[in-house]
Amino acid sequence: MKIVRYQTTGPPSWGVLSDGVVLAAEGTPFVDLRSTGRQVGTIDEVTLLAPVTPRTVLCVGRNYRSHAEEFGNKVPDEPLLFLKPPASVVGPGHEVVYPRISGRLDPEAELVLVIGKQARSVAADDAWDVIGGYTCGNDITARDIQKSDGQWTRGKGFDTFCPIGPWVETEYDPTDVRVSCIVDGERRQDGRTKDLIFPIPFLIEYITRFTTLEPGDVILSGTPEGVRPVQPGNTITVEVEGLGALSNRVVAEVAAQSA
Repeated sequence: MKIVRYQTTGPPSWGVLSDGVVLAAEGTPFVDLRSTGRQVGTIDEVTLLAPVTPRTVLCVGRNYRSHAEEFGNKVPDEPLLFLKPPASVVGPGHEVVYPRISGRLDPEAELVLVIGKQARSVAADDAWDVIGGYTCGNDITARDIQKSDGQWTRGKGFDTFCPIGPWVETEYDPTDVRVSCIVDGERRQDGRTKDLIFPIPFLIEYITRFTTLEPGDVILSGTPEGVRPVQPGNTITVEVEGLGALSNRVVAEVAAQSA
């Protein structure tokens, strides 16, 4: 089932995508959401929003050996975790704002895990049971700020720095799928999830040892090699095999007008 969050003329709503048509839904997303059968419109007639409203956005750094090595970093012995503010999450088609205080902006294509039930101290063998679905994500990074700060909160946490979408697929095998980043038609990143240093069950066990995850929380699982900077005017497209394409245009931050 493909779960979407959309907007027409009213407030945001949850729906189910079927053959290009958005159907109204009822229930709790990633838990017991189901279609009512009422057609809302085609996917082109609604505005798709980020298909998640997470309380926690947890990310895994350097989870592909090739990506760690391309920046001259040591491959981690344990998962390298960091958080993005929920305010950084935007949906497909939303603009990514290039901050005026940054001189380098990098996109990072990732497979996103969406939690489907409360998860605390989950064993790796039970990890698949707490995942409610999968989608595409983009870990936008102000690389110069990330490096100058020494920790990653600002460099990865600006508003618009976490595009997610276009939908969440609840029936999916993520163990060996292609993850790509395309900028203005040029494929820059091209990896496969089978090459994750720390596989998904291990990540779920490791993360839930220290924090409780709730339905709708997300984990960005890492990015493959090929990371290069973008500029205002570029369009970034993240593709995860079987999960559609997430496209966002980069725009320059506009200086605030004084009163």
